[in-house]
Amino acid sequence: MNKDEMKRRTKSFALRTIKLVEALPNNRTADVLGRQLLRSGTSVGANYRAACRARSNADFISKMGIVEEEADESLYWMELIVEAELIKENRVKELMNEGDQFVAIAVSSIKTARHKK
Repeated sequence: MNKDEMKRRTKSFALRTIKLVEALPNNRTADVLGRQLLRSGTSVGANYRAACRARSNADFISKMGIVEEEADESLYWMELIVEAELIKENRVKELMNEGDQFVAIAVSSIKTARHKK
């Protein structure tokens, strides 16, 4: 996968995350979890773009580490939203799969970059 495709996918992830948060019920729990998900889910793409502009291999590794963390954190908030029965799992299954893929891509990219040192 090239950089442009990954940029497109992470932006789509952010937009789909926004739509998910907007679909949550209006209650205190959904508001708190939704805000957390909104922050982490939209951060994946922003941090990937920053990684693409990294000034060094170490900078790239650091920024991809943030991508990994934010994608994994997004998964955590989605799991809580489902387990708190705020939204049905089938509604977020594809988005969670995409988040899992971002975690795997980030881990793989970090390993490759470390071997290039």
